[in-house]
Amino acid sequence: MDSDGTRDARGTHANPVPRPTTPPEGGGVPPMPTAPPGAPPKPDGSTFLVWLRATRPEAAPGVWRFGHRPRPEQEPERIPARQLLSGALIAFLVGWLVWSLLWNGYLGGWWLLPLYLLVPESWTDPHSYGRVVLSYLWYAITVLVIMIVVGRLGRWGEVWRRYGPPAWSTAGPAAEAPPAPDQDPAEFPHLRAAGAHEAAERLAAEAKAGLMRDVDHARINRAWQGVRTGQHSLATFTGAVLQDGAAACLHPSGERDLPARHARHDLFTGQVRLGTTADDPRNPYHYRGAGLGLGPDLLGTSLLAVGPAGSGKTGAVVRPLAESLCLHALAGRASVVVVGASGAGLGPAEAYDVVVRIGHPESVYDLDLYGGTTDPDEAAAILAEALVGDLADPHPGSDSRRSTTVLAQLLGPFRAVHDRFPSVPELRQLLDGAPGPLAALRKGLTDTGHASLLRELDARERQMAHPGDVGTVLADRIALLDRPAFAAFFDTSGQSRPFSLKALDHPVRVRIDLPQRGHADASRILARLVLAQFTAAVTAREDRSLFACLLLDDASGVVTPEAVRGIQRLRSAGAGAVLTLRTLDDVPRPLRGPLLGATGCRMALSGLTPWDGQDFAEVWGKEWTETRDVTDRQIIAETPAGKAVHMLRRVITGQAPTARAVTVRQVERERWSASELAHGVPPGHAVLSLTTVQGEHAPPLLVDLRA
Repeated sequence: MDSDGTRDARGTHANPVPRPTTPPEGGGVPPMPTAPPGAPPKPDGSTFLVWLRATRPEAAPGVWRFGHRPRPEQEPERIPARQLLSGALIAFLVGWLVWSLLWNGYLGGWWLLPLYLLVPESWTDPHSYGRVVLSYLWYAITVLVIMIVVGRLGRWGEVWRRYGPPAWSTAGPAAEAPPAPDQDPAEFPHLRAAGAHEAAERLAAEAKAGLMRDVDHARINRAWQGVRTGQHSLATFTGAVLQDGAAACLHPSGERDLPARHARHDLFTGQVRLGTTADDPRNPYHYRGAGLGLGPDLLGTSLLAVGPAGSGKTGAVVRPLAESLCLHALAGRASVVVVGASGAGLGPAEAYDVVVRIGHPESVYDLDLYGGTTDPDEAAAILAEALVGDLADPHPGSDSRRSTTVLAQLLGPFRAVHDRFPSVPELRQLLDGAPGPLAALRKGLTDTGHASLLRELDARERQMAHPGDVGTVLADRIALLDRPAFAAFFDTSGQSRPFSLKALDHPVRVRIDLPQRGHADASRILARLVLAQFTAAVTAREDRSLFACLLLDDASGVVTPEAVRGIQRLRSAGAGAVLTLRTLDDVPRPLRGPLLGATGCRMALSGLTPWDGQDFAEVWGKEWTETRDVTDRQIIAETPAGKAVHMLRRVITGQAPTARAVTVRQVERERWSASELAHGVPPGHAVLSLTTVQGEHAPPLLVDLRA
């Protein structure tokens, strides 16, 4: 079954073309065909209904809930096969011996006393029919009691479950009976309970007819949430559903699904499946074998994935998450910005509403250098973080206030004169201290009556005369964007179509392709710019019910003190970020601990270095475990009988008779050591810890990203 709950209606056999019929008498026309020639058959809604009615029990964080079967918290004790079968056989022989002794009278006749008490006087004849029936019934009861006792002692039930027909069956669970109408999600009972009976009938009919898919269901539920919160009226919602059915409340793009899907999605719970939790003793028992599913409840605490090239960061983590968030955006539940190198495989352009290809001459959209703000101070802070954020003192309490002040001294006067911010070449000239542009700006301030801003310009000119002026560094950094490849970008005159992250108030899908070949430093500046604009935009939103997420593939050189503080603020703003790194060496040493602490979900992929593993081992901490020190001392039999008993024991248990001394201790050990992370994670696997926005935690789990 497809994860979207729809069935592919494309077939290899087309419907036969209807043959022309002879017109009936009277000159009538032949009946109109019910379908055009060659049209595929209409799908039914059985596949979608199965998806919609599937069980999704409550589970621990990160468990793929679609069709999940909960397991106990603690692993039941599993007896070795040889010991189990030997014990079952010995129990059977013991029961047979007891019955033989009873039947032959070696244990007396006491077990027949209840029979004698139950037999009436009229049945004293041993050959009477009633006495014979009652006697054999009593024998059967006695044998049954013996079998129950020895069966419990020999664990026959475990033998049956492990080796009997229950273990032979490979069929899945039996199909569940259809739920009651008031509990059937396909009948939309929550709409009926609120009085929207007509809308519920229309949606139920379209669901059963195969005209609804998982994105439609999620989108309509999102619209219904707007009705419950008072954003929309019930009459407006009902009218839209009655008019358009499952296509009501469409995304502004008009799309109802992505062109293609490469991962399994369950929009009912909002999860995307990334893999399967390995059946490993280091994983908690109730996680073993369960699917790994991530959703906005986990991404809201941000995710950091670290692994070398080829470990699966982009293909197994970033792309499925981007695909899932694009589906959420089509359902009106999220907005997503995906940033990566051009050609990184982050999904086709058709899956996005806006594709900004910086440095590519055919790019339709431009990137707003100032994030869509009109406040010079805010624009200066964002631009300073992008240009020199990595040069700030790499400690959590440091910032780039000097750079912000320098930029504000130029951006404020320029906007007052020109009613816009300077372009990249103009800003470079101002930072370089070129006499012509500064003189023209001074004259413009005087002519427009902004004499108060002349003090800002005077202060900038005084600072330029001092050695160590930060304006020189800013000019060198902005020069990286003043290249011929970027000449058509970062326009501030209004002649292009700049995209601003202020649009994250809407369910928009954005992909930003960074230039890599020959422009690595410029790409890092742009990545820091997008991260700074994202954190500033999402924290200023009024409606935070729309989840916003930034996926930054390869965050090398992006993590700064201000970036860490921004990531810490995302959780309360209804937003999250996904960052990938090849190694933690790409992050300054003082910022590694704060970065790992700011992200609630941390992933260490296979191939990690031991020094990177040490940082993960420290943040995951230690746990108390119970260890047993077992000392075995072999017992030597001196008598023939003892030797026979020891031989029988060896046959049953497969071990020599020993006297065992067990010492149980509670010790504190690392959940995952640096050595285990570096050498014990198989290829295609990762170790992942999770935290939800509600504060629930999942310990580090070994996950197979290929399953």
